[in-house]
Amino acid sequence: MQEGRELISFQKFDIAVRRLCHQLIENFQEFNNACIIGLQPRGTILSDLIYNILIKEFGLNSIEYGHLDITFYRDDYRDRTKVLRASETRMDFIVERKKVLLIDDVLYTGRSIHAAMSALQHYGRPSSIELLSFIDRRFNRDFPIQANYTGLIVDALDEAYVKLVWNEANTSSSVFIYPYKSEKE
Repeated sequence: MQEGRELISFQKFDIAVRRLCHQLIENFQEFNNACIIGLQPRGTILSDLIYNILIKEFGLNSIEYGHLDITFYRDDYRDRTKVLRASETRMDFIVERKKVLLIDDVLYTGRSIHAAMSALQHYGRPSSIELLSFIDRRFNRDFPIQANYTGLIVDALDEAYVKLVWNEANTSSSVFIYPYKSEKE
């Protein structure tokens, strides 16, 4: 495994996640006519954590929540050298005229979010879409997409790879930056 540098520890990650939850409550209040959708695969770990905090710690009991697989909506899925494994989309509601909050772990080129917005159209036409991304890698966007809620902004060289490394219970993460993406990622 290549050597990485820790950008944010487990303790600071927890503080940032709770700050994001407070911002969501401030803007969505009771989540009436709103839903949260985590993007498969890595965004769902973060969205599960945020959803559980909102339910257990803030007492919001009626949030519609789902997971969205964007594998075959990506514009580069045919260019892959390995077989793609689709995840399961779990949404038992439509998004017609709702405020949608998409959650993903890292925003880099914007291609995943673009694919998510395409996939989301199969579930209706939302009144608005907002994005929560824990890491915003501001540079090198391929699409004009920006996060409404951000845990940490990271400015790094093109080859660098930023990753959330989750603890065993997927309840907290450290954020690391690596000089390049390994073949295993």
